[in-house]
Amino acid sequence: MLRIHQLFFLNVLGLFTFALLIASVITFLTLKSMLIKDGETSLIRCISLIEPQLIGTKDLDLFAAQTAKKTGYRVTVIDENGVVIAETNANKKTMENHSGRIEVMHSMTQPYGVAIRYSNTLKTDLIYVARKVSTPQRTLYFRLAMSLQGVMDHFYALWLKLFAAFAIIMVISLVIAYNISKKARHDIAQITHYLDQISAKNYKAILKPEYFREFLQISILLKNLVKKLHNRDKQKRKHTAKLRLINKQQNDILSAISHEFKNPIAAIMGYAETLHDDLSLDPKIRERFLSKILSNTQKITLMLDRLALSVKLENNDLSIKPIHFDLAEVCAETVSILQAKYPHRRILYSGISKKVFADKTMLDLVIVNLVDNALKYSEEEVSIILTEDSLSVRDKGIGIAPTELDKITSKFYRVQKNRWDNSMGLGLSIVSYILKLHHTTLNIESTLGIGSTFSLKLDALLPKPSSKK
Repeated sequence: MLRIHQLFFLNVLGLFTFALLIASVITFLTLKSMLIKDGETSLIRCISLIEPQLIGTKDLDLFAAQTAKKTGYRVTVIDENGVVIAETNANKKTMENHSGRIEVMHSMTQPYGVAIRYSNTLKTDLIYVARKVSTPQRTLYFRLAMSLQGVMDHFYALWLKLFAAFAIIMVISLVIAYNISKKARHDIAQITHYLDQISAKNYKAILKPEYFREFLQISILLKNLVKKLHNRDKQKRKHTAKLRLINKQQNDILSAISHEFKNPIAAIMGYAETLHDDLSLDPKIRERFLSKILSNTQKITLMLDRLALSVKLENNDLSIKPIHFDLAEVCAETVSILQAKYPHRRILYSGISKKVFADKTMLDLVIVNLVDNALKYSEEEVSIILTEDSLSVRDKGIGIAPTELDKITSKFYRVQKNRWDNSMGLGLSIVSYILKLHHTTLNIESTLGIGSTFSLKLDALLPKPSSKK
């Protein structure tokens, strides 16, 4: 398959060759017609000049010879019966009767008779012009003839000059076409190189055609297309990264659920198998085992509830139902509940009475999760502090590394050291979602080896003035 510049060059070459052939044929026919017409005109002019001399001439053979010598034409004199009575280029006695010659017949009714035909006598094509001349004694037909060979020699010489001119023009045109083809190859090479760069995802490649406006327009369209492809590639990479993140999160969810459910399920199975295999087990031990089974079942239920709540909060499937209540009462109740759960730990509360307007159930869940989280990651006392502006939960635990502060509120994330410490990593994630619904955020301050403080501002939880109907 030919390239575009090769097609261009061949088309130009074919076009000029065809044009030269057509021009040659037209020039040949036109010049030939013009030269024959000029020959006829020249013969007619000679006849008109010589005719007066013919009328007074008695020796026609001498007159014909002298005329032929002066003009270089063949001279023939024919009587009214068609008999040749004078001829310069043949023996008049052997010549046929000329009354039937076309030029002679035309001259009988027209001023001049003209004919072009092959002469058997001279073996060449001739232009014949005849004139009817009337003298006092008789009527004669005076005829001059010119060989077409001379006319054609002039024609061929002129045509060769024209052909040479056409050839020079064609060579110049081909050089110009070659230069145009060379420029086209340059611009095409630029576009091809650009497309190669784009296929290698080099979206910053430069494309700048230098010669043709059409290629410049193509380059603009290509750049617009590449810009769209680049944006789509970015979106694709983002989408791929998002899918990988989602896949990782799903794997984390499965791992977390599998790990967290394994211990309580294993405990349930162990106690249940013991009760099933030993029917004579001491009633007190049986009761203690059943209590353990119930406890682990409740733990699984609690984990499932937390997971379901986390999903609903993340999908915005829950809405808050705010009421007016005293946040101090919720804090005191939380201390009482968790103190019973952790009888060997110290949970301290200090604060003031603070009226708020929020979802009491959800805010209770926030405080429980914060305190429960603090108890898991510290061995010392945990403090709940309620002030006019904020609510804080402070521990003296292991602390959190600065690199992990932005991650601990993520779903299923846990500090590496305590990654599988009986927690699904949902507590702080649930807290973050609930506070977001209340238009506030969780602030975390932590120092490794010293402890952490989790606090939230109460500005967004202030009571709303009641409207009267």
